[in-house]
Amino acid sequence: MNVRVVADDLIWASRLDAAVRRAGATPVREGGDATIVDLNGRAYDGIAAVAAAVQAGTTVIAVAQHDDSATRKRALTAGARRVFSYNKMFSDGPQVVADLLAGKFASKEAA
Repeated sequence: MNVRVVADDLIWASRLDAAVRRAGATPVREGGDATIVDLNGRAYDGIAAVAAAVQAGTTVIAVAQHDDSATRKRALTAGARRVFSYNKMFSDGPQVVADLLAGKFASKEAA
């Protein structure tokens, strides 16, 4: 499976790519069977990226600051299935991606 990673921060792009690989999938920059969006991108609007990926028909999860409830809520409204904290993705990224690929994010909620 291919997972689109939308992140322009070198460290987070690398961490998300590694989590995707460790979950047994291939990170891609276009297309993909599912999408992970870093909501704090500098060169793109994270909420718009979520909405575009949802409109393209992929399941989307996102990553954001744990205390940025406004951005997290906007991402959920745009169609993200879950919004994980950076800490959660850092500590449990491969399992989160495996759960994404297994279809375990059936409902929208902040994590």
